[in-house]
Amino acid sequence: MNLFDVYSLWNIEPVRAKGCRVWDRDGVEYLDFYGGHAVISIGHSHPVYVKAIQDQAVKIGFYSNSVINSLQTELAEKLGEQSGYPDYSLFLCNSGAEANENALKLASFHTGKKRIIAFSGSFHGRTSGAVAITDNPSIKSPFNTGHEVTFVPLNDTDKILRELEKGDVAAVIAEGIQGVAGIFVPENGFMQQLEKACHEHRTVLILDEIQSGYGRTGRFFAHQHAGIRPDIITLAKGMGNGFPIGGVLISPEFEAKKGMLGTTFGGNHLACAAAIAVLDVMKGEALVENASQAGNYLQDELSKLNGIKEIRGRGLMLGIDPAPEYSDIRDKLLFKSHIFTGGAKNNVMRLLPPLSVKKEEIDIFLKETKKLLEV
Repeated sequence: MNLFDVYSLWNIEPVRAKGCRVWDRDGVEYLDFYGGHAVISIGHSHPVYVKAIQDQAVKIGFYSNSVINSLQTELAEKLGEQSGYPDYSLFLCNSGAEANENALKLASFHTGKKRIIAFSGSFHGRTSGAVAITDNPSIKSPFNTGHEVTFVPLNDTDKILRELEKGDVAAVIAEGIQGVAGIFVPENGFMQQLEKACHEHRTVLILDEIQSGYGRTGRFFAHQHAGIRPDIITLAKGMGNGFPIGGVLISPEFEAKKGMLGTTFGGNHLACAAAIAVLDVMKGEALVENASQAGNYLQDELSKLNGIKEIRGRGLMLGIDPAPEYSDIRDKLLFKSHIFTGGAKNNVMRLLPPLSVKKEEIDIFLKETKKLLEV
């Protein structure tokens, strides 16, 4: 049997990782400034994280959600405290796409409506509902196109208001920062007006913080820079530092009913142990604060380099828009400098290093980038 060929792969196989570094099967060391799509939050193979998973695997790795699992309660309490949402409820699942599917379902249950507003350039996942609200027709099958979805430009208050005034919108979903689109940050004023308009029109506001959350922007969630409180928040990626887990934070206004949501693997013992370890390390090592400080330093130093048209983002979620003659900089960084970075639309380079990244590691990245921009 062969693998179903859906990914373009670099001819590199990482086999070991520690902190902000990975090593391939030939022993070549790489600096990781992408964290596997923003998944690695506290650093590869953190000893607290590794021990938590090992210890839990010895006790019990899985049982169904038909019995009590106190690890879920511990995770919910710690997440509520650190995120600033202690009064919200937590539904645990397995991935970001699954979190968004459940968020959309909750919004429709709550409002009795089914139309969704999403934003141009959005990416919310590849499952049926999540891909329907993703602005990329090439990854939608005919099966996915039956959902009622309207796309509007980001930061366009007038168009949002005109759609909400029609009275048939179940939810508006926005990314805390648009990642795949090229790191576009919603304006604070726009987010504040959006929150107000959603409340006025009894529409659920969903913040997709799957990539932009978990401390990456220097706040626990990116939307907190705007001072708003959405009705539903979806999360995954950095939540498990590589262990598959997702979650939905749900406002107290939503009434839970038995069977409304469900999952086999969501919130299993191993996933909870991993996620608790992530929160413990984030708090103990002040990684949200480090993301803010390291991100500011990285952005300031990048702004001094020639060959960069624009730098967008917050904290350790940055997009670099290189001049056209440097459109191949990501490949050169990878194959010449041995530094992983991410890509986005229009040759934008995404930087999503672990929140634990050190100044000396940032300096290596800056030195190598400067060298390549001067060629």
